[in-house]
Amino acid sequence: MLNFQKARSKWQSYWFKLFGRWQSCPLTCPIDRPHHKHVVWSWLGSCIAIAMTAYLSTVTNSPLIMAPFGATSVLIFGVPESPLAQPRNVIGGNLLSALIALTILHLFGSSPWTMGLAVATAIAAMQITHTVHPPSGAVALVVMMTKPDWQFLVTPTFEGSVILVLCAVIFNNLAEERTYPKHWL
Repeated sequence: MLNFQKARSKWQSYWFKLFGRWQSCPLTCPIDRPHHKHVVWSWLGSCIAIAMTAYLSTVTNSPLIMAPFGATSVLIFGVPESPLAQPRNVIGGNLLSALIALTILHLFGSSPWTMGLAVATAIAAMQITHTVHPPSGAVALVVMMTKPDWQFLVTPTFEGSVILVLCAVIFNNLAEERTYPKHWL
């Protein structure tokens, strides 16, 4: 027999989790904004890193850039102290996601369920290996949507990730108040 009071209590708790927090912090809640110097460094660093990667891609006639690298730039230049922005996460997460997606693609093809399987498996593998990097979920989708060959692991995944990390290491350490990376492994 169903206990209606218990069900009602669970329902109210569920709705509070979804909507109650909006009432506890109205639109006027203060938002921590980064110092303008941090914004300028983030802007300049990401601009140089993406432009450099795109330039090298053009000069070498090699696809070194992909859309998830835009999100990687947000992390490595916007929040370089984040655990998700560290070199191990950027390079390891991207490589692991590409490898998993390529394996699923070659075993099962590309379909809506294999897209979900590739992203979910990449997330689980990144969690297990401590290489969580959110843009890597998009790397798995790029693989499933574009159906590349195994060379995708090297170019753009590995080479592009290394170029971005090197740009972040060089650029972020030029500013006295910024240090990148916090750890390598």
